Amino acid sequence: MSFARSLRLGLLAAAMLPVAVQAVPSGDADARLKKLFADTDEAALHRNPMMALYRGDMRFADQLGDPFSDAHDAAEKAADEDALHMLAAIPRAQLTPTDQIAYDVFKRSTDLDLEGYRADVLKFSHAMPITHFYGLHLDYADLSSGQGAAPFKSVKDYDDALKRHAQYPHLVDEVIGRFRAGMAEGIVEPKLVISNIIDQLDLQLAGGIEGSPYYGPVKAFPATISAADQARLRAAFAAAIRDEIAPANTRLRDFLKTDYLPKARDTVGLGQLPGGQAYYAYMIEANTTLPLSAQAVHQLGLNEVARITKEIEAVKAKVGFQGDLHAFFQHMTTDPQFAPPSRDWLEKRYRTIEARIETRIPEQFSLVPKTPLDIRPDPAYKEKSSAAGEYMQGTPDGSRPGVFYYNGYDLPTRFTWGEETLFLHEAIPGHHFQISLAQENKDLPNFMRFGGNTAYVEGWALYSESLWPELGMETDPYQRFGGLNDEMLRAMRLVVDSGIHAMGWTRQQAIDYMTTNSAMGKADVTAEVERYIAIPGQALAYKVGQLTIAKEKAKAKAALGAKFDPRAFHAQVLDTGALPMTVLETKIDGWIARGGR
Repeated sequence: MSFARSLRLGLLAAAMLPVAVQAVPSGDADARLKKLFADTDEAALHRNPMMALYRGDMRFADQLGDPFSDAHDAAEKAADEDALHMLAAIPRAQLTPTDQIAYDVFKRSTDLDLEGYRADVLKFSHAMPITHFYGLHLDYADLSSGQGAAPFKSVKDYDDALKRHAQYPHLVDEVIGRFRAGMAEGIVEPKLVISNIIDQLDLQLAGGIEGSPYYGPVKAFPATISAADQARLRAAFAAAIRDEIAPANTRLRDFLKTDYLPKARDTVGLGQLPGGQAYYAYMIEANTTLPLSAQAVHQLGLNEVARITKEIEAVKAKVGFQGDLHAFFQHMTTDPQFAPPSRDWLEKRYRTIEARIETRIPEQFSLVPKTPLDIRPDPAYKEKSSAAGEYMQGTPDGSRPGVFYYNGYDLPTRFTWGEETLFLHEAIPGHHFQISLAQENKDLPNFMRFGGNTAYVEGWALYSESLWPELGMETDPYQRFGGLNDEMLRAMRLVVDSGIHAMGWTRQQAIDYMTTNSAMGKADVTAEVERYIAIPGQALAYKVGQLTIAKEKAKAKAALGAKFDPRAFHAQVLDTGALPMTVLETKIDGWIARGGR
């Protein structure tokens, strides 16, 4: 799979121009490696124009490309094979230590990417082109809403968007074609996934033209755009929604409702499809960067659930609650004192948390991003199915901030004891630090600035939650409960994801397990379980990555003793982008061998 598809950062990528990667000349090994990185990255941007747009590179902003075509897959596979061939010709031993890390990251990442083009893997990813968590119908709406990655600052930005809109129906038709091919092979999505997609499309279509997310950019124009251009663009956007986007989404919805849904399956696990176990094994390694078996993942989860349960019991005793753990969960999720009173209150609360954390950051981090952070509510068209919080990366030059989105939908199911740990994970020092620092580091090759893997990205964010004592969070035992409840979620993911896809668990069995072992509300548990059903393996990465980073920290503390500096350790983890777990382990071993320098 392409970088854009595997990381969900450029889901609208496409094959465009046949830009060849030039042979790397003989000579200095480091120079040859850098040229390989630069050439492969530039070629990838030509094949995947939306990946460039997400970076803030506007050269191809008027193009969506053709990401759901066989030609695109063939181009991506050939690019991976060529890159690995040229990498093998570069003598790793002659590289600087930093470039050896880059070499290892590139090789491991490209090897995993190439595995995604195996015939037995590709037939599954083709058959399931969109879900209710990641999909063209959601990603393009986000991109085009005026609040997403696409800028709307000039007349050209608006005209580029109109050109993209004209290409959107073709992509929708290709998605329908991939669904049809999957039906012919007997590889179909569960009914619940398709029903959720239909609901999302219904919601978008119900808004009409002016209620469409695609109309957002023409509701307010920059002052530099003339009145005449504003009138022209407003009419053109309305026409594009009426004549291009809405008919395409209607076509997709009607196909899913009439043709696909009756043939969708009642089962929910990959293991219940022919070849599904092998595909799940690939998804485990692709998401964790480690060759773990489903059984090993399941047992790791059970062990973590047992440990965290003991810590929750200790919190229950500390607050003096009389009753068993189930009764405590009920108390935490039903007592009115824990319900946020309003959306405005939530935003003020998150800004207060941000300010408190910022005062302690210098004690733990010598490396901090320049990219600003903004705090916003989820857009209405997606909040019903969104998580409690999400992060959208900014641009490397800071022209677009990173954004922490909080979910204000159905406030009685949101709890004030979960806010501190959520902010640590999604914002500071979690995703905002890690993604921004990588993007801002111009010394890194672009695939390390903008690439990554889920185990590192989500593992770092979950590890960030564990820094609550150092950053002055969770001093209230109820907030500490919120931290443990969130960690419990990540531990349960190991159990439930593997249970669903490798051990035949039903949707209800997974829901029952999670409600028994945590204080999560029914709506959140249901959304989580349906997420694991829709995107197998992704949820495993959080705990695997966190435990790997924590293991490396404990190893460094033991080896360095009084020389251990958390600021230096965090800089080592963060200053070379998102590393596969095996590469991170090797890097920290080298840092320890240098005495923590």
